[in-house]
Amino acid sequence: MRKLLLTLGFCYLFTPLNAQIEQSKTGAWYMYFFKYQFKNSQFGIQGDLQYRNWDILGDLEQLLIRSGLTFKPKSNDVLFTLGYGNITTGQFGESNATTSESRIYQEALFPQKLSNRFYLTHRFRFEQRFVENQDFRTRYRYNIFLNIPVNKSTLENKAIYVALYNELFINGQTDIGNNQTVQLFDRNRTYLGFGYVLKPSMKFQLGWMNQKTVNWGKAQLQLSFHHSF
Repeated sequence: MRKLLLTLGFCYLFTPLNAQIEQSKTGAWYMYFFKYQFKNSQFGIQGDLQYRNWDILGDLEQLLIRSGLTFKPKSNDVLFTLGYGNITTGQFGESNATTSESRIYQEALFPQKLSNRFYLTHRFRFEQRFVENQDFRTRYRYNIFLNIPVNKSTLENKAIYVALYNELFINGQTDIGNNQTVQLFDRNRTYLGFGYVLKPSMKFQLGWMNQKTVNWGKAQLQLSFHHSF
């Protein structure tokens, strides 16, 4: 019996399952964010394209394509979005297996400025998720962003700034079908980076993000381009 348990334990450790993510290996996310406001209108569009890797390049974690219609009320400085995302998720390691997901989401973005230097933004997002081989799922997300200019007093041309955020994910249900369950806590992401304002409509960021789920935690390098036009 002891030999059997040791053999089973050895096989478990070295079987390339998706849950056995190499947490010491830094991954990388390459991201493009866009936003467009229709002329003389309260409506616009925004979205993002993200290529995420378990390593620096080559081992696909996720390919995410997302876009939505935005609405900005005249009475206050909040931006609402109704959007759709298509996500392809890969497994860690040598496997080329992927899982597809379609996602509808509603979002509210509240910008806030503290004193003359701290640019704070609150983002609330509700998602309806249609994941391959799972029942219909929902998820709640809250993200708080903070940008702080370093060499300028505002986020103007040629400004270098510190960028921070923390995002919490909460599942809407624990039973996801096919005898699969998840916890209410889904994940948390904490980010620290630096940005450069080429001009108010074009910003670049390079930073480090730590993502923690119930089962694993992993660092990610993030390179992003933020484009308003």
